[in-house]
Amino acid sequence: MALKPLVLSILSGLALAGASVGTADACTGITLSTEAHANIHARTIEWGESNLNSKLIIAPRNYGYASTMPNGKTGLSWDSKYGFAGISVSDDRFIAEGINEAGLTAGLFYFKGYGSLEKFDPAHTANNITDMDFVRWMLSQFDTVEQVKAAIKQIKIVPVYLDAKGNPSPTAHWRVTDKSGANIVIEIVNNGEIHFYDNPVGVLTNSPDFPWQVTNLNNYVNLQPGTSAPVNFGEYQARSFGVGTAFAALPGDISPPARFVRAAFFVETAPAMKTNKDAVSQAFHILNNFDIPIGTEFSTEHKAHIPDLPSATQWTSVIDQQNRVLYYKTMFDSGIKSFDLNSADLNGAKETKLALDNGSFTTHKVTQ
Repeated sequence: MALKPLVLSILSGLALAGASVGTADACTGITLSTEAHANIHARTIEWGESNLNSKLIIAPRNYGYASTMPNGKTGLSWDSKYGFAGISVSDDRFIAEGINEAGLTAGLFYFKGYGSLEKFDPAHTANNITDMDFVRWMLSQFDTVEQVKAAIKQIKIVPVYLDAKGNPSPTAHWRVTDKSGANIVIEIVNNGEIHFYDNPVGVLTNSPDFPWQVTNLNNYVNLQPGTSAPVNFGEYQARSFGVGTAFAALPGDISPPARFVRAAFFVETAPAMKTNKDAVSQAFHILNNFDIPIGTEFSTEHKAHIPDLPSATQWTSVIDQQNRVLYYKTMFDSGIKSFDLNSADLNGAKETKLALDNGSFTTHKVTQ
């Protein structure tokens, strides 16, 4: 089965964005914990070129999957052990974020200029899956991070698309967590070299690589919550105009390093949260700071080619890992919706595919 035209268009657009005007994908992920050590994993997903047509996918147990190779032929096939719920991007097969019934979560984050997969060999595809299939491969089969780390050694992850010259589409790096509290980042570089990193800060954005992003936090050791004390300049005493001056150097642009630092600061300074619902609410509040308006990240020349989208942040999701509930809001509807995986029928014969919203911006009149 060949890739759909929309998928090819989006992937080609990502490649062009990476080469010229800068990426239109600016995902930001965070992890929050409650006082009882329950974990909440949240993220945004951006794309400012067109509607990603994301859907809520509910996948059953014992379901057969096959990964479609860049040449349209079939690679690795497998049967699911666990049912899961996830949100797709551009194609119903491509899960960007999700959770399975065992509590494993996984999500992909664009990794411009650093991700480098093994070269696709059309003569040897039996154990091949594409990078866009990697999340559903994990969610459908494993319940721990350690299982994922062991199993990845048995497969070969290849690009989902090759252009006419054989150049691969841009790829991702991945966040994977389980109910034990394990939280890792998987990065594949240098033509297939796999790295696993524990995530001590609970944050993931995009490029550069994860170790660089963590090291860069050393440039911001001066950041503190609160307000700076008065400072004397000669006989003049300078005072803060308002609250928040103790973190006046917090970077505010939308580059991946700036978002990583900003997210790490907001996660670290979040108040203690007693309940899972408290943490879910806090996660949405934090990620509101990363909502990118349409047009902001593009040059004047490029704006002429942007469709009429209400936001470059197409959706924001929050996963309550302990209770297996997926919350989300979209660029068309800022009302928070939820899906409880515990209530799903995971013994069906096919996947359920639901629209995230009604596809257009709506308002509701309040009457007294």
